[in-house]
This record gives sequence, structure tokens and C-alpha cells, in this order.
Amino acid sequence: MTENIDEPNDGPSAIFLSEYLLDINKGAGFLSSLTDEDQRTTRQLGTRCTVTKGEGIFFQGDPHTGVWVVEKGRVRTFYAGPSGREITLAYWSIGHFIGGPEVFGGGRHVWSADALEDCELLFLSGVSLQRLVRDIPDVAIAIINGLVNKGKCYSALIQMLGTRTVAERLRQLLVILAETYGRHEGSRIVIDRTITYDQIATIVGATRQWVTQSLDRMQAEGILEVSRREIAISDLRALYE
Repeated sequence: MTENIDEPNDGPSAIFLSEYLLDINKGAGFLSSLTDEDQRTTRQLGTRCTVTKGEGIFFQGDPHTGVWVVEKGRVRTFYAGPSGREITLAYWSIGHFIGGPEVFGGGRHVWSADALEDCELLFLSGVSLQRLVRDIPDVAIAIINGLVNKGKCYSALIQMLGTRTVAERLRQLLVILAETYGRHEGSRIVIDRTITYDQIATIVGATRQWVTQSLDRMQAEGILEVSRREIAISDLRALYE
């Protein structure tokens, strides 16, 4: 039997706006919570697919057909308003599934998903999931746990958007990036620039110009230093103020 865990042992963490950093990667163990035999059965009913960086996986308005389990790479889920402006909901990493909440099919997607980098996904159709749930109770538990944690994710996002200023959201995102992706170099926490200003803007709900100006201001205050390759945070405590 595989180890029963909540999240994978390696790979980058999921990212979304939240006050509770310890909960960010919960729900990443959709397949790892199953026995080896049940994992094999699940994979036999699924379809492996590859998605290149920037390619769409599903789109707002598409019918729900099932879920995709992320097995390599990272996936972004996002909502586009009538004006075309986008808000990023989350970055999902290895072990998480996307395509809910109607995992058994029916209804239409109310947001979209695309690949942040080249990805390998396991697609499980709604019909296959229904069969698995009937035959393997642990699959039902895994789906419920995954949906519970996604519910917490989107609840946390709504709370952040509704109660925090855009400046506070940017500071919280930097804290999240430091805690999940950062590495210590002396007294600094260094974050590799795998995330662009445009991506930061769609996460915190701002424009790229505002993000640039805000980071420049923090740099002038000695809180951080920004280069093409990294963001180095010199004063993490200042981001909590």
C-alpha cells in the first residue's frame, strides 16, 4: 500500500491568495492516497495527455466532461470577464486535479485552465469517475477531499479579494512566494523569477503598471530587490505590516 498523504513529497507547491499558508498544498494527494492496485485501476480508466506551455486545457463555457490530474508541470485556472480582463484563481501543481466542481460531468465550466509550462495530465472522464466511485470507496474519499480543499481555496480567494486592498494582496502574494518557492541566502529570501509581472497582476487583481510601480517602491524602501532573474526579499517582516 502506498503512504497515505495529503500532498506529494516533491515538486512546486500550488499557489493561490490565502492567509493560511499551511493549507495551500492540501488536496495534492488525489492518486497518492490510493493503494498501488487502486492507482493502477484508476490509470487504466484514464487517458494520458500532454499539453504544451500556454495551451488551453478547458475553457469557460465548455461542458464539464471530467477531471485532469496534474502529473507534471503546473496549470493555471482563471476567469475572464466580459471586458476580457482576467483574474487568476490558482496555480495547480503535481498531484492536484482540475476540472471541477462537476467532476461527474454536466453543466458548463465557469472558468478556464491553461498550462503554465509543458504538462503531463491524466484525464478521467465523468463516466469513468462514477464507475471508480462505485467500485473503490477510497476514490470517492479522495474526490471529496479534493473538492473540500478547492472549496477552501476559492473561499480564501474571495476573502482576500473582498477584505484586502490590492497593496495588501501583493504583499501577501510575496509572502506566499517566499514561503513556498523561496530559498535562504544569508539574510535574504530569494525567489526565482518564474512568475512575470503580468502574472502577478492577474493574481492580485491589478495592472502590470501598478505592480511595476509597487515593486519599485518596495525596492526603494529596502524591502526587496528585483532583477530579471529573481526577487530577493531583504525584510520579510515588513511585508506583514
